[in-house]
Amino acid sequence: MSLITINDEKRIFHLSNGKISYILAVEEQNLLAHLYFGKAVSGYHDGMAYPRFERSFSTNFLGDEKRIYSRDTLLQEYSSLGSGDFRIPAIEILTESGSRISDFRYVDYQLFSGKKALEGLPHTWVEKEEEAETLEVYLVDEATQLKLCLSYTIYQHFDIIARSTRLENHGVQPIFIDKLASMSLDFPYAKREMIHLPGSWGNERQIERKPLRRGIHIIDSKRGTSSHQENPFIALVSSHTDEHQGEAYGFCLIYSGNHEAALELDQYEQLRLTMGIHPSGFQWFLKPCDIFQTPEVIFTYSDQGLNGMSQNFHRIIEERLIRSSYKKKMRPILMNNWEATYFAFHEETIKEIMGSAAQLGIQLFVLDDGWFGKRDSDQTSLGDWFVNKEKLPNGLKGLIDYAQELGIKFGLWFEPEMISRQSDLFEKHPDWYLHVPKVEATLSRSQYVLDLSREDVVNYLFETLHAILCDHSIDYVKWDMNRYLTDLYSVALAPHQQGEVAHRYVLNLYRLMDQLTTAHPEILFEACSGGGGRFDAGMLYYMPQIWTSDNSDAIARLNIQYGTSLVYPPSTMGAHVSAIPNHQNGRKTSLQTRADIAMTGVFGYELDPRQLTSDEQAIVKKQISYYKNHYTLLLYGTFYRLESPFEGNTCVWQVVSKDKSESIVTYTNILSHAAPPLRRLLVKGLEEQARYYNSETNQTYYGDELMYVGFYLYPIFNRFDFESRVFHFKRV
Repeated sequence: MSLITINDEKRIFHLSNGKISYILAVEEQNLLAHLYFGKAVSGYHDGMAYPRFERSFSTNFLGDEKRIYSRDTLLQEYSSLGSGDFRIPAIEILTESGSRISDFRYVDYQLFSGKKALEGLPHTWVEKEEEAETLEVYLVDEATQLKLCLSYTIYQHFDIIARSTRLENHGVQPIFIDKLASMSLDFPYAKREMIHLPGSWGNERQIERKPLRRGIHIIDSKRGTSSHQENPFIALVSSHTDEHQGEAYGFCLIYSGNHEAALELDQYEQLRLTMGIHPSGFQWFLKPCDIFQTPEVIFTYSDQGLNGMSQNFHRIIEERLIRSSYKKKMRPILMNNWEATYFAFHEETIKEIMGSAAQLGIQLFVLDDGWFGKRDSDQTSLGDWFVNKEKLPNGLKGLIDYAQELGIKFGLWFEPEMISRQSDLFEKHPDWYLHVPKVEATLSRSQYVLDLSREDVVNYLFETLHAILCDHSIDYVKWDMNRYLTDLYSVALAPHQQGEVAHRYVLNLYRLMDQLTTAHPEILFEACSGGGGRFDAGMLYYMPQIWTSDNSDAIARLNIQYGTSLVYPPSTMGAHVSAIPNHQNGRKTSLQTRADIAMTGVFGYELDPRQLTSDEQAIVKKQISYYKNHYTLLLYGTFYRLESPFEGNTCVWQVVSKDKSESIVTYTNILSHAAPPLRRLLVKGLEEQARYYNSETNQTYYGDELMYVGFYLYPIFNRFDFESRVFHFKRV
């Protein structure tokens, strides 16, 4: 099957896999125009050739005496600055002459099977060349001899297009890149709404939806990471689009640093979207013969509502982004000691917790912060990755040997990117952190950020962490990052390169992660940044799961996990049962509710097992057994959002096995009512004529009966606040 067809005579490019189509064309004056993106079409016959008529005060070309063709109105694929298009540009450069004007025109294209790797950057990939086709379109700015390569990959079996941009300097003078978007896309007039995922620490990825009005709308992070505050994702939807119906366009940037999605609804209500590295504070010095490669954007279209959009993202992330050998394996059920002890522990304390955890059926113990240097608080020792012998007189080996006696695995917490002022590392290398010379650097959580733009820093981190992992039998690593980037200056770079620091930091972080995960493929790595502060597709390329939020309260997690699922699959979300009252907000919820919500994710416990009553221990054992029996369905089933906690008093989500033989629905009632509405449970994704048995109601139903008729939930529950139920349907 040919995925990309080209009409060389009319210079039209049509990408289609039978589900989605993307069409672009070379217009008059060799401008690259966008024609269509959406549901697959059989062909294209010039219906979107841009109308020719005068638009007052729009720019024109020499010889266009009727003034009927303008960059200012044309729907484009990639927009320049200063040559007649007044909307958001996709590229901004600065030449040695001081000019910021560019004028990129189409010159050629290349078509090939498969997909190229993006060197040094995370990206989607192919298992076989025939599963995807790639189109590269080349544009040149004659004055500077800069060459743009716009790359488009379409997959045969994933409703996804991957785009990125490459800039090559074929001129004789260096230039500065001030902005280079990964993608730019112009939509014709239509009424649309935008959805994004704002938040904060402990309240990540909250769904916000609003109509688009004229003007510019920015979704961004300038914090050095993808951030708690804005995820590098945006969706465009129709007003009637909901979880199950309507059109949805989703865009996800595969990048873990400063990012920007800029939307402009122009004077004629055409919509432009650019997405990529944030231009604020960014500047890259590009010498002759040098190349700059942007991060990749993956985007999708669905006419099956937000669930259809999300399922498209889930499939590509699980099958063609994550590389870890754990991506289809059962992740071990873990116990983390952080909320049990914080920094106050000794070897015997940890052994007691490990022994209690093993008796419950826990498969992995994770030793969190406090095991190294002189780390008795968050004031000291980051960077000193040697064992605190006062706490652990027998070192890590003593704990690992004990874990092996218990028959469980052992994991370890690191925060490699940081340095404490009170540390041996700071004494030895006082210039290794991000700072401006002779200016007091900004502290956050009493720590500085190591300058990962430096090769010596990255080499030190690899050698240090690699040695620990080689010398000890470590099964799991939690990679944390507990502050944002400030004082973005490197004493190792020249003055004209200081705008490169933030991006170089991310590139070297990726290189470090790639080296470590390649050297230790047997280790399960989990990313973390104060919880969900760096929950993005870039991290998932190296680590198959991310700690979703430091807020482990089950009810708060409804919104957090629901919003996260808009882009990212359950198999990427670390989700734990924690102690009550909850350490973040003081809420008390039942052990059942805490487990029900955490099980739609990578399951574990974050509490002191020694404090559990005998009844609670019995419940935990049953929970662990249930998760072990159903982890394939819970982690890797097709995920549906049924009822949103953002819109009411309930949260309902569902997973369905790939063969539709089995389904689990998690239903949470947030607050009880004396006179509740009589709610029905309606599910999705089942085989209509098949029969499904449900043990909770002891009834057998047809699939279409469950999807269209449903059954009443009251008085099954709704008696207490924060009450949840799990309904398990199995085909008979």
